[in-house]
This record gives sequence, structure tokens and C-alpha cells, in this order.
Amino acid sequence: MFDLLERQQSLTINQWKIFVACLLSTMLEYFDFFLIGYVLPFFIGEWHLTYGQSGAILFSSGIAAVPGGWFFGWLGDKLGRRTVFMTTVLLFSLGSGAMALTPHGAWMYLVCMRFVVGLGVGGMLVVDLPLIGEFLPASKRGLVSGLSTAMLPAGVILAGALSAFLGPVIGWRGLFLCGLVPAVMAFVIRVWVPESPRWLLGQGRVEETRRSLAWALMVNPGSIVVPAKLPAKIRTSWLELFQYPKTLIAGTLIGLSQTGAAGLSLWTVVLFVMVLKVAPAEGAFLAIWLGFAGVIGRVAGAWLSEVLGRRIGGALTLLIGAFCLSLAGYLHNIFLGGASLYYLMLLLYNFFAPGAGFAIIFPYMTEMWPSRLRASGFGLTYGTANLGKFIGPAGLAVIAGASNYVKPKATLDALVPAFNYFAGWFVLAVIVLLWLGLETRGRTIEELDGKLDKRMAAS
Repeated sequence: MFDLLERQQSLTINQWKIFVACLLSTMLEYFDFFLIGYVLPFFIGEWHLTYGQSGAILFSSGIAAVPGGWFFGWLGDKLGRRTVFMTTVLLFSLGSGAMALTPHGAWMYLVCMRFVVGLGVGGMLVVDLPLIGEFLPASKRGLVSGLSTAMLPAGVILAGALSAFLGPVIGWRGLFLCGLVPAVMAFVIRVWVPESPRWLLGQGRVEETRRSLAWALMVNPGSIVVPAKLPAKIRTSWLELFQYPKTLIAGTLIGLSQTGAAGLSLWTVVLFVMVLKVAPAEGAFLAIWLGFAGVIGRVAGAWLSEVLGRRIGGALTLLIGAFCLSLAGYLHNIFLGGASLYYLMLLLYNFFAPGAGFAIIFPYMTEMWPSRLRASGFGLTYGTANLGKFIGPAGLAVIAGASNYVKPKATLDALVPAFNYFAGWFVLAVIVLLWLGLETRGRTIEELDGKLDKRMAAS
């Protein structure tokens, strides 16, 4: 039934609609997740928050992203990608909007609402990437899946732009209300995005498979051949995931590279205020350009995934990013011709690691699992790797001393060891990619299913 899809030379308008829906949803996911990093400087001094309290607000969403990935990944294989996709978008949007109601000084309320945001954020990507990948031919899966994540840094840009230009006008409560905007995407998904044809086929729903595939390819459903022997409904157990130990270990350790990215991104504006001695609004404006570097990097990474392959392309970009991040710590007080080398190194880091590198490795993490377990498997590895969203920002708080009040002296003392700590997670992912990674470039989903099952049998 998928021969027509695999012979595609160019994507249809309907396939591009699915792409745009996924692109915008992931951008707005990042907007809601990282908005707190831009809003926190507006009241961190007034509320007299310690590193520990500030860190708890930042990393509570990271804690929730772990069970969020596990649960919604499992649900994506049980109920389908599309339904879970819409549910997670609504969850993180409503959680962000509710933070506008925070009582003065009630940092624990923010911790709880950030937990709700984390559940949605942790669950969305685990159904989003499998969904779009299952509508693409093998020849374009790496490129288009990578491009679908290209606007993730734009969510950071949007959060930074609103904080810089509207923050002084609408205040931090108004900024949190802007977090409700992504809820609109649930309607767009319902209108534009059909259920995955490969998931439908696995459920034995052949006619629905044919209609979904025909809609995406913009052909008459009658032109898609139904197999003479209809497949039986696939029944899976979450425990089956542990029959793929190499995939489980590799996917989790590769995904933990987000420890460095989440840890730094959530503290970026606070660190700009303290290291570069700028106002919160100016720090938010500077962070916008880091987001632009990430967008350009993700476009480059999507291209590299097809040119160099997933393993080499991912390892190269993450390694360069780690080097630039480490240098940023050592050069934080060095200026060249009036330009801060700290800021320049962070621009390069954002291009290579959370930019190009993540455009390769996160779609790759979905390809590492067979079709019947794709959402569950990606949910387990990505969900577990979401510990990085906790140990990243928490790491800086621990290195600085969680009992210290946020002040320039404490931040600068912690900068070099903290940045090396973040960089180390990228290096770990590089080692795993080259040691345990399975190259997936150019292979159809059916070929990958066979390869992965052979690998499972061998282990």
C-alpha cells in the first residue's frame, strides 16, 4: 500500500499542510516551555528568590516531561498520533495561561503550573515526529522531519521578543496570558492533520489507511492497492520495548544531550543580566539572536542528515557545539573590538548543537524503533531523556549553591564549571552515536522494521 508513497519525487500540498501544522506546533511548544526563562527576571529580585527556588520553577516542567513522554508515547500507539497530538497542545497551553493568576510571591504555584506545562511538552514531540515521518518517503524523511523542528528556536525568539518589547507594557502576567495562544493549534491539527496511515494499518483499519494515504498523496483512494491478505490488528505491550536494549540505551543517552540545551536556555536571560550587566528586557532582546542562530542551524542540520547521515552528521554538529559552549564559559569576560566573546560563542553553540544537532538526532530517535512501537519507544527514550530538562537547570543551581540568592558574584563563580557540565552531555551523545547508533538514512520504514527486529534477535 505504501509503494506509491515511496516513489514520490516531491511532496503534495496536503503533505506540506501536515508539515506546517507540526512546524508551528513545535515552535509554540518551545514558546510555552521557555517563556518562564524570560519572565523570571521580571520578578526574581522583587520576590527575593534563591537559586534553589528559581531552579525549582525552571526544572519542574523537566520533571513532568519524563512521565509526560512515557504516558503520551504509550497513548500514541494505543489511540493514534493525531488525538494525542491535540491533547498535549491543549495541556501545555492551558498550563502556561494559568500562570497569569499567580499570587504575589507564590513561587510554589508556578512550580505546579510548570509541571502541567511539562506534561504536555514532554508528550507532544513523541507523537509529532512519528506522525510526520510516517507520511514521508524514505528519500525525504530525514530532511523534512528535520525541517519540521526548524522553528523550535523560533519559539524562543517569540518568547524573547514578547518579553523585550511587550514585557515592560503588559507585565509578566500579560506575558503568561500569551501562553494560551498555542491552544489555537489544536483546531488546526483537527482540520489539517489526518491519522497516520501506518498506525491505521497496524490497527487493521485498511479502508481508513487508504483514505488517509490518498488524502496525503492527493490521489483517488481506488488507485491505492489493498493487499490480498489483510493484516491482523497489531497488539503490543509496553514491556516489548525492553527487548530492544541497544535502542533503549542509545536513544536515552543521545536524548540526554538536551540537558545542556535546557539548562542553558532557561538561565540565558538571567545570565545575560549578570554577566553582560544588561537590563532584563535587553537580555531578552539579545537572546532573540541566539534563537535565529538555532533556526538557521536546524535548516543546515536537516540537510546534513541526508548528506552525511544521521550518525556522522549528529556527532559532528554536537561536538562543535560542545566546544563553543565550553569556550563561552572561559571567555565570559573577554571582549574583542567591543564584541563579547561570551555572546559570540553562544551564537555559534546555538547554531551547531541545539540547532543543527537536534534537527538530526530527534527525528533519528523515532527511526530507531519499529513502526508498532514507534510512539511508545520514542516516548520512553525521549521521556527518560527529559530528565535533562531537570538536571540541566538544577545543575547550575547546585554548582552555584542552591542557598545563594541570585546575584552576579554567585553566577560568575559558577560559570566555567556549569558550562563544562552542560558541554559534557553533548560529548556523551557523540560517543553513543558513533558506538551504538544504527544508520537509518535512505531506508524505508519497512526496511528499518526488519533491520531493527534482526538487531533485537541478535541481542
